[in-house]
Amino acid sequence: MRTSWITAAVAAAALSLSPAAHAVSNAELDTFSAGIEGWFAGGGPLGQVPSPPPSVVSTGGPAGAGDSFMLITANGTDVAGGRLVAMNAAQWAGNYAAAGISSIGMDLRNLGTSDLTIRLYLEDPIPGPPLNEAVTNSSVFLPSGGAWTHAVFSLAPGNLTVLQGSAATLLSNTTVFRIFNGMAPDFPPERVSGQLGVDNIQAIPEPETFLLMAGGLLFVAARARRRGGPG
Repeated sequence: MRTSWITAAVAAAALSLSPAAHAVSNAELDTFSAGIEGWFAGGGPLGQVPSPPPSVVSTGGPAGAGDSFMLITANGTDVAGGRLVAMNAAQWAGNYAAAGISSIGMDLRNLGTSDLTIRLYLEDPIPGPPLNEAVTNSSVFLPSGGAWTHAVFSLAPGNLTVLQGSAATLLSNTTVFRIFNGMAPDFPPERVSGQLGVDNIQAIPEPETFLLMAGGLLFVAARARRRGGPG
């Protein structure tokens, strides 16, 4: 199954209202403490906006009272908002390969009455029908009424189901990144009536990149100690 040109056109219209694209960073972390952070949802063939769109809940995140999180809602109908999905074309767009991002972690909680299976979907380009698109093979099953769960999704090419084009090309130029409910590694997914809490979306660097970052921090700390010592 492929994303239709109509859906792509609707997504393009939504993207025109979203923040400008940035280069994704291996230090990226979305905590929703300062707002929705560029996350949104597309509409149906007539361009309807899902009701309600992704929103920020000010308390009840993984850390408890006062910890905000993003709430994604789906109504399960055949009109806009029937699929549980949220997308980002701002800070999560860019070159994942060059940034050394091997995985994406996040905290998830099923707040609805239907069981959910959460995956990630990446595509390029937007606007226009995507030439490269892939879905994570790994998924996280969230039973209705469950607690917060920490999930890690691998972005290694071997851990992606490529729906079209090339995983290597896609990871070097991701335009849109989605979190969605889907039983199979395909897109668009099935419709569902449900609610999903999401928090602490974090880029996880490759081990080599992490070691370089740690080495750089140790070097800076050592220089700071030397400067602060006796002259």
